[in-house]
Amino acid sequence: MELRFPEVETPDDHALEKGRLLFAGETEFLKGVVAMDGLPAPDRVEICFAGRSNVGKSSLINALTGRKGLARASNTPGRTQEINFFTAGDIYVVDLPGYGFANAPVAVVEKWQRLLRQYLQGRQTLRRVFVLIDARHGAKAVDEEIMTLLDKSAVTFQVVMTKIDKVKGKALDEALSKTRAALAKHPAAFPELILTSSENGDGVATLRAVIAGIG
Repeated sequence: MELRFPEVETPDDHALEKGRLLFAGETEFLKGVVAMDGLPAPDRVEICFAGRSNVGKSSLINALTGRKGLARASNTPGRTQEINFFTAGDIYVVDLPGYGFANAPVAVVEKWQRLLRQYLQGRQTLRRVFVLIDARHGAKAVDEEIMTLLDKSAVTFQVVMTKIDKVKGKALDEALSKTRAALAKHPAAFPELILTSSENGDGVATLRAVIAGIG
C-alpha cells in the first residue's frame, strides 16, 4: 500500500540551486506586526512558519537564511507575540507567534492568537503555511487545532518535522506515524513531509528548494 504523506523527494540540482539563490541574497527583518492594520502591502508571495512554542521556529528560519541572529530564538516559550515579517528575495517569510503553552498572561495569549486567526483567514498572498512538528513527539492536539484552522481558512499547509537529530529509529518512525495519522484528517494538508534539523542542517536545502518552487 502506498505510504500517505511520504517524505519529500530530494530536489534536483536546479531546484536546489534556485533555493540556495533565494536565500543567498539579503534577508532582512522588515517589521513585527501586532494588529492587522500593520501588515505590509500584499505585493508579493508569502510563506509562513507556524508551530507550538519551543518547536524551533526561530532556529529553522536562521538556518534557512544562514544568519544566526535573524529570528530571535528564546528559551522562554511563548515570548514572541508578533507576526514577524522578513524579506528574502522577492518573497515574504513570516514567523507566526508560537501557539500552545505560553509564559504570558491569558489576555495577552488570547490577543495574539486572535491576530493569528485573522492573518491566516485574510491574507490573500499567503501561499503556504509550514507547520512545524517536533520529531521527538509527533503531532499533538494543539497542532491539530492549527491544522483545523488552516482547513477552514482554505490555506495549504505542509508539515516540517524539526529536531530530527534528536530522535532515531523506532521512536522517529512512531512520531512520523502519529503525524501522518493526524494529517489524514485535514484536507488542506500538503501530501509530503519535510524532515529537518537546524542543528546539523539536515533537510534545510530541501526546504529552501520547496519554498523557492512556490509561485
